[in-house]
Amino acid sequence: MSTLPVYRWRLAPDGYATRRQLRALGLRPGGQGVAAQLERPRRRRGPLVAYLYRIDRAKPVRPMTPGRRAALDAAMTARRTCPNCRTDAGYCIPPTLGMCVTCAYPEEQRTA
Repeated sequence: MSTLPVYRWRLAPDGYATRRQLRALGLRPGGQGVAAQLERPRRRRGPLVAYLYRIDRAKPVRPMTPGRRAALDAAMTARRTCPNCRTDAGYCIPPTLGMCVTCAYPEEQRTA
């Protein structure tokens, strides 16, 4: 097992990119393993780590199909629908509340 090359923050050589950087280029890792990592030192905790992938081995992002779009729309609708009052809240329901703000704090809604 070989160890990954480690680079300091902002000092990675050309040809490497993070997942977000690949996505901005219209690419995805495409099954390749992590090629290197960046480390940013911190004072009181361990370093922040970012994994890098090789750009030349990356593949294009798969196109959005109608079925995939319908599945994503259904998932987002489920995240916005309050399980208590069954209405679309217009925002993603916070998992800490488990319901829309109106249902979670009804006494504050009456006074407002």
